[in-house]
Amino acid sequence: MAVDHTNGVLPRKPRISVVIITRNEGQELNATVTNFQETLPAGNRELIVVDDGSTDGSAAFLEEMPEVRLLHSDGLGVARARNFGASHATGDIILFSDAHIRAPQGWDEHIVNALRGETVGAVAPGIYSITEPERRGFGLDLAGPDLRTHWRVRRGPGPYPSAVLPGCFLAMRRETFARTGGFDPGMRQLGGNDNEISCRFWLLGYELLVVPEVEVGHLFRKTTPYEARWAALVHNRLRMAFVHFDAGRVERVLRALRAYDAFPCAMAMMLDTDVFDRRAQVAASRRFDDSWYFQKFALEC
Repeated sequence: MAVDHTNGVLPRKPRISVVIITRNEGQELNATVTNFQETLPAGNRELIVVDDGSTDGSAAFLEEMPEVRLLHSDGLGVARARNFGASHATGDIILFSDAHIRAPQGWDEHIVNALRGETVGAVAPGIYSITEPERRGFGLDLAGPDLRTHWRVRRGPGPYPSAVLPGCFLAMRRETFARTGGFDPGMRQLGGNDNEISCRFWLLGYELLVVPEVEVGHLFRKTTPYEARWAALVHNRLRMAFVHFDAGRVERVLRALRAYDAFPCAMAMMLDTDVFDRRAQVAASRRFDDSWYFQKFALEC
């Protein structure tokens, strides 16, 4: 039976818990923490940093900052590290952030107001490249059966719905995190986490909104501090399909992903997990099916 996912009333000035995941970020982590200190009121914020196995000493400065709660983990990967950090949050709202962002003054007011909707599950701002500011995106779409994504252009004033929200700056109520379990802990390393949680939230009956009045800078890099193995990336796409999609759509995803050399390894990784139990669990609580989701946003798969 579908669960009622309507929300209660947020406080007039809700407390925001910022959960930053970091791994060998160098000076970017310091710049990101400083940015949040400069853009969030001191009495209404909670800063949590999960150092997921850094070896460059980039998080050491936080030992001298009592305001920031520094947590250590050993290579959990993006999904589980985000969940680990969120499990320590006490605010009304959790903001998941990468460790290489720049947010503008006043971002919190727009984000909080968008989250006040009774069926809103998560919201995100527009994102631009710090190194190439002309590159901007406002939410994402799935772009075919191999489950790639592409950025959307701004549609006008918002907030407005988006099929996929970027996880680099993603806000939700803490009660929503608790109800849904947050990010799928079965996802490996990085890649595909944002697609999965966005699809799942829509199927559960939540709305996802882009807040275009806020634009946050993000450092896009050719290489990442996390080891980006193609087998893990393909695994995450397979897992999303097997958990959420009907047989016909799973077949189309399988045909598309077989083109990758990493497909056999990724398939073996996926079958050695809880994927079918996860599928049953999600199916028992969702309000809509994958065909509804793909039709709503005119997505190809």
